[in-house]
Amino acid sequence: MKLALAASLLASAAAFAPSKNGQTNLQLDSAKSMNGWSPDDNAFAYGLPGAIDPIPEGFDPLGFAQSASLEKMKEYREAELQHGRVAMLATVGMLVTEQPLKFHPLFGSAARDIGPSIRHLDVVRTAAPFFFEILAITIGTLELNRALRGWRAPSNAMDSGKFLNPDYYPGDVGFDPFGLKPTDPAEFAEMQTKELQNGRLAMLGAAGIVAQELVNEKEILVNLGMVADHVDTVTSQF
Repeated sequence: MKLALAASLLASAAAFAPSKNGQTNLQLDSAKSMNGWSPDDNAFAYGLPGAIDPIPEGFDPLGFAQSASLEKMKEYREAELQHGRVAMLATVGMLVTEQPLKFHPLFGSAARDIGPSIRHLDVVRTAAPFFFEILAITIGTLELNRALRGWRAPSNAMDSGKFLNPDYYPGDVGFDPFGLKPTDPAEFAEMQTKELQNGRLAMLGAAGIVAQELVNEKEILVNLGMVADHVDTVTSQF
């Protein structure tokens, strides 16, 4: 009788104990949502991709990553990825709208040389009055999607001091129209490292193009001597 009672109590207790299979499934789901990344306190940037040779331990001369909490590190990486993506688009956009390609459909003539890209927005309101409204709606839609996917509700963020959802992987906004995102964690880390490196280069490149064109109002490939100069915006209006 006592043995039967003990067995019954053990069975009842087991019913309330966490299932190993359940824990495993939760861990797998968490790993999947984080693209296989598990924060490592002993690794640079908690083990996030982006550190490569010749500085495999990570380039951080001002110590931002070294002193950052996990939450802050995820915010840094989110900002870096988003700025890198915008810079890649900007760099391509500046190059294709200037000599020799001169592809700028907003201005009604792909053959028209309208000078350095830093001055294109000066006339966009006149040439394409609808552009800024469409741009604002597009950016707002993209940012709303990113906020809904990765960011806490404002009230929760203010209370907790944490802005990103705990299961949100920085930069993974779910935009993958061509199905290029790898499912293997190692392949994903490699691809994101490439994205980060290209984004970092693009941020430097875009800043350099803007700075140089502000100096002498010449298109960047004209400055490099690769194409002829057809427009001088210092003395001419286009």
